[in-house]
Amino acid sequence: MKPGIIKNRRFLILAFDSILICASFALAWLLRFDLIQSSPNWERFFALLPVIVSVKLAVFYLFGIGRSWWRYASMSDLMRLLKANFTGSLFVVAFEFFAQGLDLIPRSVLLLDGVFCFLLMGGVRFSVRAYKEGHISMSGLKRFGGERVLVVGAGQAGQMLVREIRANPHLKLKAVGFIDDDEAKKNSSIQGLPVLGDSEGLVKVVRGFSIDKVIIAIPSASGKDIRRIVEKCRDASVSCMTLPGLGHIIGGKVSVNELRDVALDDLLGREPISLDTAAINSYLSGKRILVTGAAGSIGSEICRQVARFAPESLIIFDSAESPLFHIDRELTAEFPNLKVEPRVADIRDVARTQRIFARHMPHVVFHAAAYKHVPMMEINPSEAINTNVRGTRLLANAAERFGVEKFVMISTDKAVNPTNVMGATKRAAEKYVQGLSKHSRTQFVTVRFGNVLGSAGSVVPIFQKQIAAGGPVTVTHPEVTRFFMTIPEASQLVLQAGAMGRGGEIFLLDMGESVKIVKLAEDLIRLSGYEPYEDIQIKFVGLRPGEKLYEELLLAGEGVLPTSHEKIRIAQSDDVDWEFVNGQIEGLYQAGRQADPEVLIRLLKDLVPEYRPDLAGVAQEETVAVQLPCPPPVCETLH
Repeated sequence: MKPGIIKNRRFLILAFDSILICASFALAWLLRFDLIQSSPNWERFFALLPVIVSVKLAVFYLFGIGRSWWRYASMSDLMRLLKANFTGSLFVVAFEFFAQGLDLIPRSVLLLDGVFCFLLMGGVRFSVRAYKEGHISMSGLKRFGGERVLVVGAGQAGQMLVREIRANPHLKLKAVGFIDDDEAKKNSSIQGLPVLGDSEGLVKVVRGFSIDKVIIAIPSASGKDIRRIVEKCRDASVSCMTLPGLGHIIGGKVSVNELRDVALDDLLGREPISLDTAAINSYLSGKRILVTGAAGSIGSEICRQVARFAPESLIIFDSAESPLFHIDRELTAEFPNLKVEPRVADIRDVARTQRIFARHMPHVVFHAAAYKHVPMMEINPSEAINTNVRGTRLLANAAERFGVEKFVMISTDKAVNPTNVMGATKRAAEKYVQGLSKHSRTQFVTVRFGNVLGSAGSVVPIFQKQIAAGGPVTVTHPEVTRFFMTIPEASQLVLQAGAMGRGGEIFLLDMGESVKIVKLAEDLIRLSGYEPYEDIQIKFVGLRPGEKLYEELLLAGEGVLPTSHEKIRIAQSDDVDWEFVNGQIEGLYQAGRQADPEVLIRLLKDLVPEYRPDLAGVAQEETVAVQLPCPPPVCETLH
């Protein structure tokens, strides 16, 4: 549309509506007098015309009729137009009654005028929309051209998507029809498009109607369903795209601009999470929240989620300066009213940690700082113990000393029957936090979950880089499986578990079904436009030190209790001998300082009896013992 027309749009609408009001009144006047075979009284008509136009324009202005865009005319616009016409006719009647009585204007004229005015104004507006959406053109023919699109899902999202496609001809997309598994929609027409069949017949429909692109518009579809549709699209040699999740539908953001290629998250099919926002709000809103590991994948997402609940301040704590700088900038830009306090610090630094707690006096601590890479920690066991075990103890002690209300520790499924140093150290940290909760007013809570998609150094980014390089994609073992969830899902459930915790619990997040890593690799290769084993090879390289074929979420002595949230369970753990655990942790730290891996592994196994170490994988480079001094800030006492 030309800028001059846009600038004077309201004036043009006003002029056009005035013409339509005059036309409808004239039609009503002629029809009434022709029916009784009498000559119209044009003097009376022209006397009443200014009144009709003035009153109706005023009423239409009050109802906002002139402010809407005709190309987006909707049912709500039609209902508003109906109410405005009815109200306008009543005002005309009232005016005539109080001014001169009703004798000057036949009542049938007022009735016909209201009907004609509604039909003309509504008809013009919807004709403009029909033209813009390609239903009609100036030649009376439909507009053709562009990619032929098949929409999977004839529900609300699919219908909104079709309207968007029609309203944006520059996209060069043409919706041909729907695919839907609802039997009630079979052989029907929706938005003027036929429902061409169900998903089982997708390949036949694609080939029969020369479809160029398939768009999945089912925000609630499971990963299994999406995987099945994607495989059928692959069989039909047609590209496949999808819409985002259910939140975009609720937020009214279904748009062609939201379309994207099917991603691995879609194939895994994590269901949308329902959160008890009132419970989360009660312990976060207006509070001072501290997040350790705030620059990491999980920690940064916890920061984003916490910020939504309007805390008094958010202290972001991490030793990685540059990543902390970036999350600080992001939070400040996204939440300008939130007080963000970036603190470059190490949880192993006793004095620095206690100064931060003394200055900010946090109400809630989310502890996400940890060393997490299994093979790396196998060759650096003393660092894993120093950070994951001793660092957690120092932080938990500071939380108790400075009166933190709630301490939420992030743990891992690798803490269950660990075969590696990383998992064993996280289990040791769990035990310390559990034991301390029995002696403290602070509510110490642990949340245990598996792998998260897309986290730094995780399998998915590694696979993507290998695919981009032309392969091969390296998988440890053809039977290895892992649990996966998305970073936002894990972070949201951490907040929910924190609201539920009363102290000492180990919460388990519902990780769904475990996923074969080789299947994950195959899906990523296909989503990248290649065929596994043909275009991109998959190479099996064997399990690395400390790795096992599958992960668990429970120990043998743990039972499971349900909670009020369907995706969160509580592990009933055995009682923890806190004095023994505390003593063992001190011994672990001293063994680590002496760089004696044999003693270190033995002490770790005493602390975590279920630990089955791969001794061949533990670093031999740390076998040289060196006597080191013990600086005062490091040789801390418990309280």
